[in-house]
Amino acid sequence: MKVSSKGQVTLPREIRKVLGSDVVTYDVRDGRVLLLPVKDVGGSLKEYAGKSPMPFRRAREKAWEDVAREKAGRADT
Repeated sequence: MKVSSKGQVTLPREIRKVLGSDVVTYDVRDGRVLLLPVKDVGGSLKEYAGKSPMPFRRAREKAWEDVAREKAGRADT
């Protein structure tokens, strides 16, 4: 893979298939970078998921809906 001038890479289809997710996180260990699939909500999106786990895609959609609702509310005031 080549890193673009913006620091981006395109993951080959085979890698995305192995990961089983279109969202990844990374971890640096001993000078190596590990790509890890994100399959459910964690980190900053957990407030949108509530107490029960939610698939990442649904949490992302809900987060965008909530942000849009908040922005629309501010625009109306």
